[in-house]
Amino acid sequence: MEGQFTGLLATGMADLIDKLARTPLSIILILSLVLTVLRITVVPYLKKTPQHQRYGAFGVVKFFDSFFDAIVFAAVVVFMLVRPFVLQTFNIPTGSMIPTLLVGDFIVANKNIYRHSDPNVGDVIVFKPPKEALRPDQDPETSFIKRLVGKPGDIIEWKGKKMYRNGSVVNEPHTSFTVPGQEEGAPAPKDMWPNITQADFKLVESDGKIIPVLYTSGAVNGYPINMTGDNAANTAYAHSVMPDDEAEAKSWAAAKPVAIPAGMYLFFGDNRNGSLDGRFWGLVPRDDIIGKAEFIWLPFSRIRRLS
Repeated sequence: MEGQFTGLLATGMADLIDKLARTPLSIILILSLVLTVLRITVVPYLKKTPQHQRYGAFGVVKFFDSFFDAIVFAAVVVFMLVRPFVLQTFNIPTGSMIPTLLVGDFIVANKNIYRHSDPNVGDVIVFKPPKEALRPDQDPETSFIKRLVGKPGDIIEWKGKKMYRNGSVVNEPHTSFTVPGQEEGAPAPKDMWPNITQADFKLVESDGKIIPVLYTSGAVNGYPINMTGDNAANTAYAHSVMPDDEAEAKSWAAAKPVAIPAGMYLFFGDNRNGSLDGRFWGLVPRDDIIGKAEFIWLPFSRIRRLS
């Protein structure tokens, strides 16, 4: 019973903090203005009240004056200085970063670090996704969190469930695969991984654009190639760029991978079969990177630094 109460308390606190963290700045400004006006209103009363009458109602007014002062100060520091420029909390809503991050984790992102340094491959990063990555019903201000796998100049390929950077296989200790159909759950046993199918990935150039391409022997970004009859139904991957016809699909599949251009970055989720990431919707501009995820701070049982 005590454990359930503690869990509910932690969940309630987490939800409250998440809502506060997402509070629009306009509301914070209005609240600060209202509280400041109230404080200005009571200042004459507090100053003119003689010492021998400073009890009762005076104490109540003095308490609220100090309380409102603390709220305004906290609002200015947290919402106008800390959140925009230093730190911000984020809630993890999906299993795309399993096992590094679980659904319901709360993380703190360092928003200052990339003001004086560039992101490094392997960093877990919060960023504003391209519009192609969002569902129609998603808030345009939604933030994503993924692991950086490619920087400008890198040639990245995902082949046979292995990462290749500039032609060499990359060791990825954080990568996992979940049970198909249970992508929000725990990682699948490693002896199951060989049976989990994954399309290969590369970036190609077409008509002056960098296109993310997921390809198999039978489809490119879900567009069927080398198929006939019922098997040729269009099964486009969510959020992916579709070729105009089979000829273009085949040309993308045959094209050599290209390097990530200047000012752009490539992100994958650690849960490789449970993440809609750069393999589907492509690259993220440097200006849309928000900050580096530094540590998990809720739930209490999962407090740890991220690597």
